[in-house]
Amino acid sequence: MSEPLVMAITGPTAVGKSAVAEEVALQLKTSVISADAMQVYRGMDIGTAKTPAADRRVPLHLIDIVDPDDAYSAARFQHDARAVIDELLAAGKPAVLCGGTGLYLRAALDEMDFPRGVIDSEVRTRYMRLADQLGAEGIHALLAQRDPASAALIHPHNVRRTVRALEMGEEGVSYAEQAGGFSAPRARYEARWFALTMDRARLYERIDARVDAMVEAGLVDEVRHLIDAGAAPALTARQAIGYKEIIDALAGKTSLNEAIDLIKRRSRRYAKRQLSWCRGDGRMTWINMDECGINGAAARIVAALGE
Repeated sequence: MSEPLVMAITGPTAVGKSAVAEEVALQLKTSVISADAMQVYRGMDIGTAKTPAADRRVPLHLIDIVDPDDAYSAARFQHDARAVIDELLAAGKPAVLCGGTGLYLRAALDEMDFPRGVIDSEVRTRYMRLADQLGAEGIHALLAQRDPASAALIHPHNVRRTVRALEMGEEGVSYAEQAGGFSAPRARYEARWFALTMDRARLYERIDARVDAMVEAGLVDEVRHLIDAGAAPALTARQAIGYKEIIDALAGKTSLNEAIDLIKRRSRRYAKRQLSWCRGDGRMTWINMDECGINGAAARIVAALGE
């Protein structure tokens, strides 16, 4: 490889992205930039499947950088991720981005403009607080009143995107109009994109097993600690899978077993959406984890970079 490279490793939850990215970074003598919308938050460790610090073999960037009640966004991630990418490239090192949050990956690697004031926006904070009061469907109903076209593009439970659309409206920008521009990627970096996949039934088994392992590792205590720290409203507003369900169980709205089953179902649905997003981007080089395993997938990525 004659020059520094930028690559994205993505795919559905529980497919093995983190392990593959770490192995790639180890071979290329570089670090990993996490592109996960929930791993940026401090204290959310078990439910977001963060690699424990003691187990990391390479540096891991953009995790544990904000508190759960901070209104972090794709715009802030764009700023933070590009700073790390540019630093690595300037040092002659490849940049390895890894995560399943497609918007974050595209914000970092593609030319994607955000309205003024998105970073540390007082307007965003105001709408997030309103979302805490009204709930996901209530804040979405407000958007539907003000901007029906944008509301039609956003799932009623996607609070962060609903809030973003409301914020953009105050800036005089239509989310619906700008979203059309997001559909055709314009690369900022000459990046290679890799999507990991595996047999759907096996993936779902891995998801279910990981949820059980999270509970065994202390997910309920982690959520209880976040509640005590006052983070519950933010987690509920963001619809953070694995946290909002346990919050409801601890509040007596459902049983723990029902919450665990719901986490599994929602995680499986999320994996389907992630796969659909990957299939919608023609830049992906697909790697079947059933055939390759972690080491084989890493070897294929490293080999492909030299082509």
